[in-house]
Amino acid sequence: MLAAQSDVQQDTPEVRVTEWRLAPGAATGHHTHGMDYVIVPITTSVMTIVAPDGTRSQAPITTGKSYFRKAGVEHDVLNETDKEIVFLEVEVKKA
Repeated sequence: MLAAQSDVQQDTPEVRVTEWRLAPGAATGHHTHGMDYVIVPITTSVMTIVAPDGTRSQAPITTGKSYFRKAGVEHDVLNETDKEIVFLEVEVKKA
C-alpha cells in the first residue's frame, strides 16, 4: 500500500495545519489523533476508514464542507478510489 503524502503548512503554538494527499491506493497508516481537529476537504470523494478492530466504513467528503472530531480518534484512512484525495487537517493545540 502506498503512503499518504503530508505537508505541514503551519505549526504555531495554537494550531498545526497539514495538507494530506492520498493517491489512489494510498493510506495514512493506523494512527491516533492526539488533538481535537478539523478536516477541510479540498476534493470531493469517499475515504475508506478502518477502525482498530478492522471494521471498514465509507466516509464521503465534499469540497469545502469541513467537519470536527475530538482527540482520541483511532483509525487508518485509505483511498480506494481512482482519483487523488486531498484535505487539510487543522489540529487545535491545547493552551
